[in-house]
Amino acid sequence: MTEQQLPAWADPSVSPADLDAQGVSRRGLLRRAGLFGAAFALGGAAAPAVAAPAAAAAGRGYGGEDPRLAYLVGDHHVHSVYSHDAKYTFSQQARAAARYGLDWMVFNEHSNFGHARYGAALEHKEIVKARAENPRQLIFQGLEWYIPAAEHCTVFAAPGPHEVDLLTRFELAYDGKLLGYTEGAAGAADTARNEAHAVKALQWLAEQRRTGYVDDVLVLANHPLRLGIDSPHELRAWRDAAPEIMIGMEGAPGAQGAAIPGWRGTTSIRGEYENKPSAQSWAGYPADAYLTYGGFDWATATVGGLWDAMLAEGRLFSITTNSDNHRTVFDTWKNGDWPAGQNFDSTGKLPDPVNTDTPQPGSDFWPGQFSRTHVGVTRHGYRAVMTGLREGRVWVDHGHLLDGLEVRLRREHSDGRGVTLGGRLRVRKGEKLTLNITVTSATRRNPQGILPELAHVDVIRGAVRGPASDRDSWRAPDTKVAWTKDVSGRKGTYTLRVPLTVGEDSFYIRLRGSDGNRNAAGYLGASTDPHGPIPHAPGNGDPWADTWFYTNPIFIDVVH
Repeated sequence: MTEQQLPAWADPSVSPADLDAQGVSRRGLLRRAGLFGAAFALGGAAAPAVAAPAAAAAGRGYGGEDPRLAYLVGDHHVHSVYSHDAKYTFSQQARAAARYGLDWMVFNEHSNFGHARYGAALEHKEIVKARAENPRQLIFQGLEWYIPAAEHCTVFAAPGPHEVDLLTRFELAYDGKLLGYTEGAAGAADTARNEAHAVKALQWLAEQRRTGYVDDVLVLANHPLRLGIDSPHELRAWRDAAPEIMIGMEGAPGAQGAAIPGWRGTTSIRGEYENKPSAQSWAGYPADAYLTYGGFDWATATVGGLWDAMLAEGRLFSITTNSDNHRTVFDTWKNGDWPAGQNFDSTGKLPDPVNTDTPQPGSDFWPGQFSRTHVGVTRHGYRAVMTGLREGRVWVDHGHLLDGLEVRLRREHSDGRGVTLGGRLRVRKGEKLTLNITVTSATRRNPQGILPELAHVDVIRGAVRGPASDRDSWRAPDTKVAWTKDVSGRKGTYTLRVPLTVGEDSFYIRLRGSDGNRNAAGYLGASTDPHGPIPHAPGNGDPWADTWFYTNPIFIDVVH
């Protein structure tokens, strides 16, 4: 594989004068983490991404201290000419991602027979070429899996000799669309078989990792409530089948430009969440679940809702955000014309696009233009990103709302680093803890020309009750917004200190914040969430005017 280079902001050989304001800011954050230079450059596809298992367990599961982290910005849901409904070449996507500051990205093409028979292998050659052309980017090959009886997932592997073989074998053996295993309605004859096949698929992936066929592989559920066909019991079944593989879901979908006023139409919703319940939908979801709230999926945005119900079991389930880029808003490229006698099933690849100089239909932003997933790592490299995702060291933002965010939970008066996002701290009843939230405000105008300003930071706290007795429960009644801080007008880097007292029960905390432009009582009421995200009016969802950040949880395990 081509020798990997550090991102420009992390490379000591690149002069600060050659960086933009955000690059300078990110370099400062890297220096403060003590990772600038050789300490950060040691990683790579062939290098271990974490310490020995015993040490890792001590740090992540038993209240030890997490390492200092740098955050790599990425997108795990990007399409190209190797998806039947997309448009762009690999080079176009990689250049755009570099322009908007992405450090890593996953090309996850839609499965179908043309892709499995021809496209995946052709795509891999272009992946290798793209890695060589963009040595400062980490470029993964992935697959958008049609889950039997359910929606879609991103599946991607670490670079290696079997990455494309793994994806192709998986696609042919387990894809719901290719197998005809799409039925998921309650009580239908094939639903139980199809749901079981999804579980087998994840177990198969876990086995490929366990045996070393691939170094690593991860799965994330995409746009989980778009159609309402990912039921709570399916999400739990996938997580339980292979928790080291099936690590989470999109907290916010792509297609965030779908409801720009005057663009797609008067019924358009951010994320293209424009559906109604169908026979395939899980009947327990309310009609409001099919909307986005501040651009985020209802499952994530509802305090005390489905995501919290899963976290209340005391198990990590991560969120991400991404572009799902197929067709960029206001872009002027159109699909090329097919040569006579050819189609996607016979080639596995669309013709290259053609520039028309006229805006074409689309709902998406370029990778990194609006949606960003920040992954905490101790070194640079493919496996380091995958390890960071697996361990839940993740926060997400829209509209480049923040330059940086560091969250640490410590025992009161401790001088240690404490634990961070995705971590666990073991404590005793009555102990006093301090949550330190270090915010680095935006230092440059975002791609829309707006200098983002954070208005508030919220701490959400929920009790851990153990495994759900009802596998279809989507409520976490003990979860509420526990603390809010108005930070309007604050600039630079500052730290908020939040005291936490330990009671009888284990609990978790997670963070959220926004630009303050649009909020009201949350979906489950003001006593649970006094100023949460809300849906926009159809056709009037300017995403740049309603931006949020969310973090993964930290768990606090009370030892009696």
